[in-house]
Amino acid sequence: MLNTIWFIMIFVGILYGALTGNLGEINNIILKEAQEGVSFAISLIGIMGFWLGLMNIAEKSGLIKNIAKGFRPIMKIIFPDIPRNHPAESWILMNFIANMFGVGNGATAFGLKAMKELNTLNTNKKRATNAMAMFLIINMSSLQLVPLTVVKLRHDYGSINPTGTIGITLLATSLSTIIAIIIGKLLEGKD
Repeated sequence: MLNTIWFIMIFVGILYGALTGNLGEINNIILKEAQEGVSFAISLIGIMGFWLGLMNIAEKSGLIKNIAKGFRPIMKIIFPDIPRNHPAESWILMNFIANMFGVGNGATAFGLKAMKELNTLNTNKKRATNAMAMFLIINMSSLQLVPLTVVKLRHDYGSINPTGTIGITLLATSLSTIIAIIIGKLLEGKD
């Protein structure tokens, strides 16, 4: 459905450009924006590579397991159905840490692994468990301590203070995460 909507929007835009004699301008915009999209994607590779590598080192060195032990009381409140030392704990934590540092694209791989591990605890594969739903809720609220992608974009576009959004981002995402957890807990186990 979404592909159809995109196709219609692009088709109508090109048709309008052809009818108004601006087809050359549309071509120039397409080429410029395609180049900018590729440049942006390549520029993010450094940040993604750094954080994925750092998280991989932290996981292999046992640091994530040690951090998970410290967060276990909080994890037990939020995810009471996950058994102690289950692999899902580490993947959830890695996902949360990557999201907290604004590397949402890098957090996706950890999130998929966390969901796969959470699904091993699921007795009804046609329905998400409370833990799976809560994990998704927290992911969508996306607590961010340092929104690295936003900071990078602001830096690339010449902002005088690229880190100026950190305080308000922390406040907004903290509130959204707290509210998301409360609503998730209120609706747990309900149809």
